[in-house]
Amino acid sequence: MIFIAVRFTVRPEYAGQWLTLVDGFTRATRDEPGNLFFDWSRDVEDPNRFVLLEAFADAEAGAAHVASDHFAAGLEAMSGAIAATPEIINVELPDQDGWNAMAELSPRG
Repeated sequence: MIFIAVRFTVRPEYAGQWLTLVDGFTRATRDEPGNLFFDWSRDVEDPNRFVLLEAFADAEAGAAHVASDHFAAGLEAMSGAIAATPEIINVELPDQDGWNAMAELSPRG
């Protein structure tokens, strides 16, 4: 599995509409056969910062994502709204195929 975390700092005037701006890109990516998840979160301390957690089944699925038309369109749409170059963590996790249950915590009965 390819796991990617990207932190975006958005210009204040775009922060309120960021999730709408990336909606088409998000939906198209989630529809890719090799996509395992593609989830946005907003920073609770900085309303202009968003974090994207995404994963792809393998390197080929990640490469197909980067080569897609919606990836290029997404970058184009985002480039006018970001305040800084995004920060990224990109790692390959062998023998992993998505989320696992956390062993240390479960709901109380």
